[in-house]
Amino acid sequence: QVQLVESGGGLVQAGGSLRLSCAASGRTFSRYSMGWFRQAPGKDREFVAAINWSGGYTSYADSVKGRFTISRDNAKNTVYLQMSSLKPEDTAVYYCAASNTIAVVTTEWSYFSWGQGTQVTVSS
Repeated sequence: QVQLVESGGGLVQAGGSLRLSCAASGRTFSRYSMGWFRQAPGKDREFVAAINWSGGYTSYADSVKGRFTISRDNAKNTVYLQMSSLKPEDTAVYYCAASNTIAVVTTEWSYFSWGQGTQVTVSS
């Protein structure tokens, strides 16, 4: 089991940037593919970005492509989500998650461990 703790959320104006971090416990972090999801009020949780164990492969939702970048530092057991050109529609609780799959995965059921979430609010 791996425990995940997100940080870095906050309030930002439209067009601004934030970097989210997700720190993982345990010694097997480098074995996991990692993902970021988000849930806006009244909406289902949706996929944002994912990265494979080595960082060599990534995947993004169309809505964030070109604006968000996922990365990881296996030495620090941490995955990041750099968010730029933020829009009010990016407002949501952001969750990181860990998957045992080798490939990059975009579906919630592929992930076995989730963080508690961090709030991102983008004002217009």
